[in-house]
Amino acid sequence: MKKINLLFVLVLLYAGVNAQSNYVKEHFTKKEVYITMRDGVKLFTSIYTPKDASSQNKYPMMMMRTCYSIAPYGEDKYPQRLGPSEIMMKEGYIFVYQDVRGRWKSEGNWTNMTPVIDNKKSKKDVDEGSDTYDTIDWLVKNVANNNGKVGQYGISYPGFYTAAGILSNHPALKASSPQAPISDFFFDDFHHNGAFIEGYFFTFPVFGVQKTDTTSKAWYSMLKPDSKDGYQYLLDLGPLKNADKFYHDNFFWQETINHPNYDEFWQKRGLLKHYGKVKPAVMLVGGWFDAEDLTGPLAIYKTINKTDPNAYNTIVMGPFGHGRWSRETGHTMHSNVYFGDSIATFYQKNIEAKFFNHFLKGKGDKKSGLPNAYMFNTGKKKWATFDKWPAANAVHEKMFLGADGKLVNTQPVTQGSVSYISDPLKPVPYTEDNTTTMGFTPHNYMSEDQRFAGRRPDVLVYQSEVLNDDVTLGGEIMAHLKIATTGTDADFVVKLIDVYPADEPNNPYMPNKNIILSNYWQMVRSEVMPARFRNSFEKPEALVANQKTDVNFRLQDVLHTFKKGHRIMIQVQSTWFPIVARNPQKFVENPYKADESDYIKATETVYNDSYIDVQVLK
Repeated sequence: MKKINLLFVLVLLYAGVNAQSNYVKEHFTKKEVYITMRDGVKLFTSIYTPKDASSQNKYPMMMMRTCYSIAPYGEDKYPQRLGPSEIMMKEGYIFVYQDVRGRWKSEGNWTNMTPVIDNKKSKKDVDEGSDTYDTIDWLVKNVANNNGKVGQYGISYPGFYTAAGILSNHPALKASSPQAPISDFFFDDFHHNGAFIEGYFFTFPVFGVQKTDTTSKAWYSMLKPDSKDGYQYLLDLGPLKNADKFYHDNFFWQETINHPNYDEFWQKRGLLKHYGKVKPAVMLVGGWFDAEDLTGPLAIYKTINKTDPNAYNTIVMGPFGHGRWSRETGHTMHSNVYFGDSIATFYQKNIEAKFFNHFLKGKGDKKSGLPNAYMFNTGKKKWATFDKWPAANAVHEKMFLGADGKLVNTQPVTQGSVSYISDPLKPVPYTEDNTTTMGFTPHNYMSEDQRFAGRRPDVLVYQSEVLNDDVTLGGEIMAHLKIATTGTDADFVVKLIDVYPADEPNNPYMPNKNIILSNYWQMVRSEVMPARFRNSFEKPEALVANQKTDVNFRLQDVLHTFKKGHRIMIQVQSTWFPIVARNPQKFVENPYKADESDYIKATETVYNDSYIDVQVLK
């Protein structure tokens, strides 16, 4: 009887999956076209139109442009789902997908983060804004039964194409939602404050090999390491110059190692300086635990607020890793932390669909019914809404790094310091979970337990007293370190940590049963800063050995309530491997080309007038 019941359940599950996979084919008609850009390059585009579309029943269009392939290819081949969510798919839209210039079945040459050309003087002056404009223009004129309104969305690199698409200024583009977008490659994704994110080492074949013709199959080959331990593999690789044996003909690797500073090459790939008057309604979306693109949504949101305060410009930040709001997981987890159930569905139904429906099907005015900032409090584990971000009632407070290891709100009366020896040959790991160190990009470390790091002698720990009341940090974070080193260069990593009480119970969905939440040190926010860039990202400067020096840098925003009975902790360290490439600690003009002999031990000193500036919601 049990076997029969199990078989019945399996039949029902298969039927459900099969029905879902057939939904698109049953409800949409697919067409594949090449759309010609102003310079003659043709971009491959798939268009899915609802079968009930007619001159009396017109639909808006939802477009995603991507470098990651719009497969399945073939007008008789259908994906299992369309749009940003199943909810949106069933709302009724014409869905458009496009391989961007130089990728997959599209023509042209590929470049990472295509530079923006503000003043286009000829048809040869093309960028992602012009390609977006030309695509939209063709779509509204040639796709039957559209209502003349277009929305654009995309996550990660497609988020960048969405953010760049805002600059197209096409009048039919009414709503734009860049999700986890890259805004500047020197501060997000492949770099953080110019520090190279070596955790991306294995991704370079995807981004640094030109194809020779239009194709539906991958033209690049990924590395096949003989190890499953990324820490050891990359440590054994040695200096980054040794990677040339793998990537000597990888153009993106060569661009990266030959531009170690924030020079014109990187500057012209940034989006932020190009936002002026913004025509479409904008909704930035990000995850508080996005290990790839946390900077982008916050930076673009704040920039548009500054440059065009009259624009409809909103932001959503949820308790997610990279792009994970796009798929419902039931129990919403990040690493070992449980935030609640069906949070992605709530976002998709009550925020994302509401945004696009209002601007593409509804009145399209600024009265969308959505707040300016829809932010998830990762400590209280619930949504909060704000009229602006950072919130108007956010108050700046300083947390000083006491020489006795205490985190206090008043500056110590007498000068003190604490030191540690940083050895780039024995770097502090960024995670205990070695199974995550060989993947495409790391994810879980953004909320992982930090006890393993804080118990090393080369990691400084500063901790508050047990909190008598809840403390909510909501807004920006700035680290103001006063340091000295026996070397001439150093990285400084600052981590903001929520220390759980001893009686904290495990949640029922713990992915790793060997982890306990009793005294768990949950990372809430973190960032790295190369001291070489302390005065200028364009012109690095060596540190003067043994001289007290200011190193100031921004951590990304936060909305987190440290609950009564918890503690607030700050950790400071100088290696964070292999998420961040090792700083030689001896100043060299180009760290990517440092020799083995350039990697030296150094004693790092942090003075007790160092502090972390936070914004507290009162």
